Amino acid sequence: MTSDLLLPTLQDGRILRLYHYYRIIVGLIFFLLTTTNLDANLLNVNENGHFFHVSWAYLGCNVLAAFLPPLRKQNHVFLLALFDVLLLSYLMYCAGGTSSGIGNLVIITVSIANILLRGRIGILLAALATLVLIYATFYRTLLFPNGSTQYVQAGGLGALCFAAAFLVQSLVGRLMKSQTLAEERATVVADLETLNALILDRMRTGIIVLNASHKVLLANPASLELLGQTELVHEDIESHCPELMERLQQWDRNRTLRPTPIQAFGEGPLIQPSFVPIQRSGEQHLLIFLENISRIAQQAQQLKLVSLGRLTAGIAHEIRNPLGAISHAAQLLQESDTLDKSDQRLTQIIQDQSRRMNIIIENVLQLSRRRQAEPQLLDLKYWVHRFAGELRPSLRADQFIHIQTTPGTLQTRMDPSQLTQVMTNLVQNGLRHSAKVHGKGQVWLDLFRDPESDLPVLDITDDGPGVPEEQIQNLFEPFFTTESKGTGLGLYISRELCESNQALLDYRPQKQGGCFRITFAHPRKLS
Repeated sequence: MTSDLLLPTLQDGRILRLYHYYRIIVGLIFFLLTTTNLDANLLNVNENGHFFHVSWAYLGCNVLAAFLPPLRKQNHVFLLALFDVLLLSYLMYCAGGTSSGIGNLVIITVSIANILLRGRIGILLAALATLVLIYATFYRTLLFPNGSTQYVQAGGLGALCFAAAFLVQSLVGRLMKSQTLAEERATVVADLETLNALILDRMRTGIIVLNASHKVLLANPASLELLGQTELVHEDIESHCPELMERLQQWDRNRTLRPTPIQAFGEGPLIQPSFVPIQRSGEQHLLIFLENISRIAQQAQQLKLVSLGRLTAGIAHEIRNPLGAISHAAQLLQESDTLDKSDQRLTQIIQDQSRRMNIIIENVLQLSRRRQAEPQLLDLKYWVHRFAGELRPSLRADQFIHIQTTPGTLQTRMDPSQLTQVMTNLVQNGLRHSAKVHGKGQVWLDLFRDPESDLPVLDITDDGPGVPEEQIQNLFEPFFTTESKGTGLGLYISRELCESNQALLDYRPQKQGGCFRITFAHPRKLS
């Protein structure tokens, strides 16, 4: 069985074109032999003029075949080669038989055809060529009895046709296997390059490759984000990040020292650069790794807080007992009729500070005993209205909550009790800051779907003074507070609770007021 398709590869098309050129050149040679006196012996055996007419026909057919549309099937090439064999055999017959040497051209035709023909059809062509050569010799022997000695030569030409067919097909088979293997390897290499490019694009570690003149050859998206740039390739690294160039020069002077971290722009993360020299295409290049150590520092801080929570949990239990006794004694003392106003004021201070210490102890204990999140499928529209309805009765008359939602269903998976804790803290903070400016507290809850990520988003906005720019980066750090009576753990715990539910809590600066945004997880992506 043979394949119906002829030209699966570009190489077969090129070989077919060369075959057409070869046949035209052979036809031109025959044409010159018949129109000139280059070979008088050939003209003598061609007295009947058949050789002349067949040569012209051979040249014309070859020129016509060269300008026809490319052949696409093996049977078309087989017919073309068979036609070639028949004409060449007839020319050999007209030129005096095998002694003319034209029979050798049949071997070349069979060889070229077997490059293009796959399997037994190529051997069939060799067999037909052998039969045609022997028949032409036999027929010429009948007309010219003195040519009987040409049978051996004709048989030899036939044997060479078979040998050429087998040899060429064997070589072509090996070449095709090599080509298939090369194509498979090329596909694997291309897949690896695609995978490497995908890995570089998705890596959180920034990667930059510099040439000897410090021009950027490669920069993955993480490096652009860390350095606050939109494009670095083919740019000079010094003009875009002089701090990084300074660390590179320090490292070049003493490669045993660890470069100090940098911050590429104002609110950017803290970056730890590291440098590795590499050889690429015979040139010295430099590979730069950029690590966001802000996340590492945050993780280290979380581990410290866990250890601190476990340590202080035992201390807190011991403090609460005497603290409760002090608070109770101050309350009893305040009820005494013998105390004047100044002493009552002092007892009130004792109670207030005891209550504040108790809140701090509760927050510290919460760090050590925080339970695992139990996410549930929540309809955020229903949940937000229900949360506001439950919170409004506890608000003062000068405190207001406004709700705005977009059409459509907005769902997520989150622990409802933890979301309530987060929202209560954020709303109370917003009301308190709003009252500082306007005398009354107002908070706006805006629920919508982010057009880029398609995730539910809830903005908690107030019209207060906002957070100063220099304090934003420390806003979610534990024990950082702008209030004299705050513990600095509310926002930190709120972000931790959001992250345990695969949600993100961050602060969005506003022209007036402040905005905390919760970006919820997709309901199908949270397990």
